[in-house]
Amino acid sequence: MKRGELVEDPRLRNRTHVFEDRDHAGTLLAEKLVEYTGKDSVIFAIPAGGVPVAAVLSKWLQVPFDVLVVRKIHIPWNREAGFGAVSWDGTIRVNEPLLALLGLTQHELDRCIAEEKESIEKRVRLFRGQKPFPDLSGKTALVVDDGIASGFTMLVAISSVKKKEPAEIIIAVPTASMSALQMMSTEVDKIVCLNIREGRTFAVADAYKRWYDLENEDVVTILKEAGYYKT
Repeated sequence: MKRGELVEDPRLRNRTHVFEDRDHAGTLLAEKLVEYTGKDSVIFAIPAGGVPVAAVLSKWLQVPFDVLVVRKIHIPWNREAGFGAVSWDGTIRVNEPLLALLGLTQHELDRCIAEEKESIEKRVRLFRGQKPFPDLSGKTALVVDDGIASGFTMLVAISSVKKKEPAEIIIAVPTASMSALQMMSTEVDKIVCLNIREGRTFAVADAYKRWYDLENEDVVTILKEAGYYKT
């Protein structure tokens, strides 16, 4: 397989509101991943939005799933935007050109990162507890989110997964911006994305007819229903 292979649904290119909700998106995504049914793989969800998608994939493909707790590093004066991301193991990926434009001092940068790390620690305790990280030796890691906008959250998740030395890493998402996919195409073995959109603006929510933000409690409920804490 060619590294960075891209699989999409050409019928959904540049369209909006193509999925009813995250469960529907997960079902359609599973159809593109049938070759991994029952295979020696682990599905990793990026909370919060990636969890319901991954739960559906796990059910359809009969593959266990886990969570990768990562956080966007938010711009101090704009909590909706970020300039990078940090993962549960301390890995950081930063949008260097944007960071230069922001003009943050080292103190401000350190404070932003520390704030996200504190949030990550709380989420790890809430979502994973004492659950050990799965052994990925010789396995395929499928990293799942409900969509990719800038791509830095996914990039930092991939960077952390690589340290566990899986045989193969696949990004599986319902929707993503073309620019983000191009940025990470050399980072993984394969990308499966149903709804690719080009253009200067992109919002993950625009791919869904029913969209809502998931709270931590919603994530825990989905994990319990999927039997995550029993394995």
